[in-house]
Amino acid sequence: QVDLVESGGGLVQAGGSLRLSCAASGSIFRLYRMGWHRQAPGKQREMVASMTSDGTTNYADSVKGRFTFSRDNAENTLYLQMTSLNPADTAVYYCHAMDRNYMNYWGPGTQVTVSS
Repeated sequence: QVDLVESGGGLVQAGGSLRLSCAASGSIFRLYRMGWHRQAPGKQREMVASMTSDGTTNYADSVKGRFTFSRDNAENTLYLQMTSLNPADTAVYYCHAMDRNYMNYWGPGTQVTVSS
């Protein structure tokens, strides 16, 4: 079992920045992939950034060059640094993890709202 809890969401003006955090606990040594997804109203959940256990990182095209995904292994925490935010980035952001048995884990989500 893996528990994920996000924090750091909020309201920001277009062009601003936010940093999301995700605290992970439980059987994290079994994790194969961790990352961030988001879901805007009326849209499907989409991958924002993802990292495998070997450190390979992928970003959605819409956030490349603006978002940076990092992890602090000592603190079992993931971060998503978001810059140059625009209204299209408004969504609920979810922390995600997949273990080596392909079991998926999700945090409850944190709302990010970007005003124009």
